[in-house]
Amino acid sequence: MANDAAALPRFAAVGAGRMGRGIAIAFAYAGHRISLIDLRQRSEDAWQRLRDEARAEIKASLAGLAQLGVLDARQIESIAARVDLVDAAAAPQALAAAELVFEGVPETMEAKREAFEQLNRHCRDDAILTSTTSSILVTQLAALVRLPARFLNMHWLNPAYVIPVVELSCHPGTEAGVLARTKALMEDIGKLPVVCGASPGYIVPRLQALVMNEAARMIEEGAATAEEIDKATRYGLGLRFAALGVVEFIDFGGCDILHHASREMSASLDAGRYTAPAIVGRMVEEGRLGLKSGSGFYDYQGRDIAAYRRDVLSRTLGELRHAGLWRAPANETLP
Repeated sequence: MANDAAALPRFAAVGAGRMGRGIAIAFAYAGHRISLIDLRQRSEDAWQRLRDEARAEIKASLAGLAQLGVLDARQIESIAARVDLVDAAAAPQALAAAELVFEGVPETMEAKREAFEQLNRHCRDDAILTSTTSSILVTQLAALVRLPARFLNMHWLNPAYVIPVVELSCHPGTEAGVLARTKALMEDIGKLPVVCGASPGYIVPRLQALVMNEAARMIEEGAATAEEIDKATRYGLGLRFAALGVVEFIDFGGCDILHHASREMSASLDAGRYTAPAIVGRMVEEGRLGLKSGSGFYDYQGRDIAAYRRDVLSRTLGELRHAGLWRAPANETLP
């Protein structure tokens, strides 16, 4: 590897497993070089096997995109070449050059502590450090970081090089400028950063765990088969939530609808699972029902409601057309 730090990649993914490889592809696809770093001391043969495995997976992932027409197959080699595979011996130099670092080692505090000991030692003071953990709170990990003001969690959704959303979770000491810089860097590679607090499950995992558990429960109860549930979620639930955000959906239908539906299902199914949070009842009492009352979770005062409804319909029709489910009107004799 070159000795000139300026020639080294500006980005580094620490941990050469599935997540690190996905992050590396995302940056390489966007035209950036990135160091994919393995911190573990290995024999030459073991490192060679890991390097070959990582390189093969990166190329196979890109080949999959080429087969779907996303990129030209002739671009695979040049994109893959933007990923520098770095062993433990060369890790200090690669870390010292990086302005944005993604820690993606196994999900244990011991593994995180060992990784951040090296990041603390080798990363420059102005580098932004992130953890891709899906289960450990940013407030817990901040204590492991030498300069916690420059640290936040960043949760990627698999496959990391396809799904645009990345969830950014800050602790109270994260500098506002660090968050802004991180968002800008992620937007530069085509990602859609969303910000949440230091709460278990971020946004997407917390919501999807409830849906997945309920689907499994319905199969267990004999309420529906896996095939029928998947058909209903792909072309009913999923299609609607692809056109409308979850909170937007509450406002669009009416907070009172959610309030009444939750009351009925909490009585007939399970109060623990279906009782609405206090905020829903409070909003109904205050008459903040959403679109139909002019305010809900969002404020609709001064908004062109007819235009907004057309936009929602357009989004929904777009999803239907993409799914191949929209039909032209039946043939008839026009006057």
